[in-house]
Amino acid sequence: MFSIHPAGASCAASRFAGCVLSCLAASVLQAQTGLKIELVPETTAIVPGEAFRAGILIQPEPGWHTYWRQPGIVGVPTRMAWELPEGFSAGELEYPGPEAVLMFHIKAQGFKRDVLLQTRITAPGHLKPGETVTLRGRASWMCCGNTCHPGTQILELKMPVACGAEPHVRWAPVFERERETFERESSLWEVEAEENGMTVTVKLRPAGAGARLFAGEAGTEGLRFFTEDGWINSDEEQAFTLTDDGALKVGLTRAEVFLGGGGPPERLHGVLRREGGWEKGQSWPCLRIASKITRRDALKDLQTRR
Repeated sequence: MFSIHPAGASCAASRFAGCVLSCLAASVLQAQTGLKIELVPETTAIVPGEAFRAGILIQPEPGWHTYWRQPGIVGVPTRMAWELPEGFSAGELEYPGPEAVLMFHIKAQGFKRDVLLQTRITAPGHLKPGETVTLRGRASWMCCGNTCHPGTQILELKMPVACGAEPHVRWAPVFERERETFERESSLWEVEAEENGMTVTVKLRPAGAGARLFAGEAGTEGLRFFTEDGWINSDEEQAFTLTDDGALKVGLTRAEVFLGGGGPPERLHGVLRREGGWEKGQSWPCLRIASKITRRDALKDLQTRR
C-alpha cells in the first residue's frame, strides 16, 4: 500500500507510463547490408529541461565491420544528422575505444563487434509529463566485409516525457560498458613523441606508483595505437619494446597523405589501447595521447643554420 500526494500524482503516473512505453518497442531495428542498426535510450523517459543519452546500436554480421570516428587510411566513420523536435539539442557522437579491422588486406580502425555510439541530448523545459517525443536522425555509415557498402537510414526513437527517469533495464548497462572504453588522460604516464622522416617514435614512462607496469615483453602483446587525426598510417606495422628503465617505446609510421589540413600537426593525437588498463586498480584500456612532436629534421636544420 502506498499513497501519492496530489502534487505528485501526475508525475508518478507519467513515470509508470514511461516505464511501460520504454519496455515496449522504443525503436525500429533496421536490417541493412552487413549489419542491423537502431536508436536506443539509456533511460526510461525524458525529463523536461534535463540531459539524457541516446545511442546508435550497430550490430554487424560475422565477417563485417564499421569504422571509428577516424577510420585510418581507408573507411568512412559512422555519422548522425539529427532532426530533433524544437528546443532539443544534441552533442557530438561519442565513440568507444576502437579496434583494428581489415578492409580486405588494409588495416583500419573500427569495430567488428556490436557497438553503441552515444550522444548527450538536452531536452527543453516546456515539455509536459505524459507527452511522447519522437527522436529522429539520419545515420550514415560504411560497412565492409568481402565488399564495402555505404548505408544511410532514418532512425527513430519514441520516448515518453516524465518528471523522473530510471536507467533502462536493457540498454543502460550497455551505455555504461561502452563508456568504460572511452579514452582518458593519465597523470601517471609521461609521453614523448619524436619524428624522424617517416618514422614516429613514442616513449611512455611511468610517472607514479599507481602506473600499471609492463610484465616483460610479453606484456606488450595486444597493444595498438590508433591515430586521431590521420597523421599515422594505420596499415603499417607497429613496434612495441621495453627499455631498460621500464619505459615503453612505440614505433609508428607517418601516413603518406595527411588530410588533416593546415600542415604537419604540432602534437601527436591518438589512442593507445592496452587491455587490462594503464593504472593499478583501474581497467579502462584506452590512453589518450596528445604529446608535442619533436622533429629531428627540424633540429638538424636549426643546427645547420647555426
